[in-house]
This record gives sequence, C-alpha cells and structure tokens, in this order.
Amino acid sequence: MSRVSKPHEIVERALELSTADGCVVIADEESSANLRWAGNALTTNGVTRGRTLTVIATVDGAQGTASGVVSRSAVTADDLEPLVRAAEAAARGAGPAEDAQPLVGGVPVSPGFTDAPAETGSDVFAEFAPALGDAFARARSGGRELYGFANHEMTSTYLGTSTGLRLRHDQPNGTLELNAKSPDRTRSTWAGRSTRDFKDVDPAELDTELARRLSWSERRIELPAGRYETLLPPTAVADLLIYQLWSSTARDAAEGRTVFSRPGGGTRLGEKLSGLPLTLRSDPHAPGLESAPFVIAHSSGDSASVFDNGLPLAPTDWIRGGELAHLTTTRHTAGLTGLPVAPAIDNLVLDGGGERSLDEMVASTTGRGLLLTCLWYIREVDPATLLLTGLTRDGVYLVEDGEVVGEVNNFRFNESPVDLLSRATEAGRTEKTLPREWGDWFTRAAMPALRIPDFNMSSVSPGV
Repeated sequence: MSRVSKPHEIVERALELSTADGCVVIADEESSANLRWAGNALTTNGVTRGRTLTVIATVDGAQGTASGVVSRSAVTADDLEPLVRAAEAAARGAGPAEDAQPLVGGVPVSPGFTDAPAETGSDVFAEFAPALGDAFARARSGGRELYGFANHEMTSTYLGTSTGLRLRHDQPNGTLELNAKSPDRTRSTWAGRSTRDFKDVDPAELDTELARRLSWSERRIELPAGRYETLLPPTAVADLLIYQLWSSTARDAAEGRTVFSRPGGGTRLGEKLSGLPLTLRSDPHAPGLESAPFVIAHSSGDSASVFDNGLPLAPTDWIRGGELAHLTTTRHTAGLTGLPVAPAIDNLVLDGGGERSLDEMVASTTGRGLLLTCLWYIREVDPATLLLTGLTRDGVYLVEDGEVVGEVNNFRFNESPVDLLSRATEAGRTEKTLPREWGDWFTRAAMPALRIPDFNMSSVSPGV
C-alpha cells in the first residue's frame, strides 16, 4: 500500500478500502497553543498537534440499515485498513439503526479539500502576550494577582462519503479566562472571552474591569436566600440558554418528556415564551461566530445522526420574537414528528432589541438588586420544567439605587431558563461572550444581559 499522510488522502484511502454498503470518513486535524499564568507571571506554554479519524460504515440488511462507528487518534496509513474493518464489523454486528437514512448525496467539493490543514501555534499570541505582561505589571502595582490561561485551537475537518461528498471546514477556537485575587486570596473575580484569533482581546481592559470588581468586594454584606431582582451578565445567560438548546430536541418534546412538550400531546412550537421580543438563533455564518456550514456528526444521539453527515446548515431561529419557532430535528426525527429538519448548529445568539450595556442596566436599577459575575456547577433537577440548580461564583454584588455598594455572599439558585425568559423585564445589548460553565464544549455565543425581577436564590452557599 502506498504511504498516505495528507488528510484528504487518508479520507480517500479509507473510502477505497471500504466494502460496506455506505461509508463516511471524518478526519480531524487538530493543533493547539496555550499560555498559563499565576501570581502575575507566566508559568507554562505549549503547542500540540494531533489527528483523529472516524469511520462510519453502513450495512443494508433485510431488517434495515445498521451502522458501525469507530474513532481512533494518531492514525497512520498502516492503521487505515484495520480501522475500516473494525467499523464494518461493528455495523454487521449491530441491529438496524433507528436513525437510518440514506447518506447525504451530491458531489460538492469544498475549496481547499486537498490542501494542507490549517494550524495554530505560539505566534497567535504575538500581540496578546506582551499586552498580558503589561497587565501583570499593572496588577502588581495595584495590589492584585492575576491567574488564568489562554488557549487557541485550530481544527481542520475533512469529510468524505461514498456518495461523493468531499467537504472541509477550518474551525479556530480561542478562549481566555482571567481571575483577579486580592493579596490575601480572600476575594476573587473572573472575566472570560471567546475569540477566533486573540486580536480582539485586550488584557488591559479586562484587568481594569477586574480591578473595579475587586474594589466593590472590599465591603462585605451578608444576605439571606430569597428572590431578588437580578442582573444576569451575558456569560450567565449563555450558560443557561446553551443548556436549554441542548434540551430542545424535537423527538423528546413530541414524546412528552421535556419542557417543550405540550400538555395533552405534541410540542409547544408556536407558543409565546417571552413578552420581550427575544430571538434565539444559530447561524453558521454569524460574523465572529462562524461554525461548520454542514453537519459533522461523529456519533448519533438525541440531537445528531451520523447519517446526516454533510447535510447543509442554514440560519435557524429557535425562538423568534418571543415565540418558540424550531426544535433540534434530524432527518430521522423529522420523519417521526412531522417537523422540519433543523440540525444543531455550533453557535448561539440571543437578540432582544436592547441597547443598554450592563453598566447602564446597573445604573437604571431602582431599589435593591443583585449583579452576578457568572454561574457554575449547573445541573438539571427536573426535565419536565427544565429546572436547573447551580451556584454563583467569583462575585455577587449588591446594587442600590443604581450603584454597586458591596459584595454579598454566594448563593445556590433554582431556576428554569424557559421560565426566566417569560419573566425577564429587560434585555441589554447583545455581545460576544464566553460561557463559564460550558466553555469546554461550547464557546461561540453572543448574548445580552437580562434583568430578572425575582431570581430564585434558594439558599446561601458559604465559602464558595
């Protein structure tokens, strides 16, 4: 066998080796670069490279079509035939796949399919690293310590099928998380950013915001559990609505298992979820949040099907003008539910028509309210209502008559994001944000801050 090493050659050779009735091959070429720091000094940096190959074999039988999926990393030319045979054996040993559909057909070839993969490296931090050093000096002189990390990944995905598809997508993904702590480590606050290339991230701006929040925490106020008017920053809104998106599969809703199920049968599509003109949407071409314009599914599940690989993706409104417009729907679940096909897309945007910044929303707060930094440890309590529980983290601040007057204790909350949308009284200006809780899995989000008049802080969470 000839030696093959380029991603498109790996894909083509795996397809040639396949004896299955259908085959999908996905080659992911991955590179990453990272920086870490603690106590106002860089501690580590590194660059990695890797390859993962996924082979999906389909076998037609008298009872239906079965699929077998095998993924392996660090694949070489010598590993190809055993990998293909393993996927075929898995398909032949499996029962008919419930989500079986004809593989996506056509002959489109993405520009650059035969080109080398895109790569990242330490040069992605060429402008960011010196600016971070300046932020360290500012923090040191201001009596605070900065901790955190910056990570940049580039994944070039090559997708080929026995039906003729040859598609490629290059996905950059950058995240920055920055913690500021008081010298005695008793006070801390957090800021995060999502970026494609680190050219739009300003460490000085972040350090200034963190310094302001640390100054707020110099005064400590203890508050009991209860319902408070609360300003949820964009990162917290993203964490809640990403979980809502993950829970919005058409089949589960149609079968009566989720918050999007209509009592008595069917789904809540068309129902008004918010009095605000909120639109929750995904678009693979959203500026600054670009994601794959076709389905890339390494496995089948509630929201994805390996049989849909290569299916083109279009802008989708999940909520439009406050009304539930679409649920996540594969071709298989579209057939079961009668709903239009609406595959998952790897970004999420909430538009509410607001123009105010978070600072302006704070300034317009009358009476007493809370300002959150972020949420974490979010877990589901009840799928029927999508009740979630979690904790506040790295700063909860008391607002009185438009001014932040101090830091309060952390809380555990119990809330449903669907219910929050129905109770929100204001949406601010939409901006790119990094979800704190789900940032390892979902980074491309743009959200406004939301004002909730009665956010349920169910108990005090001491020492968090």
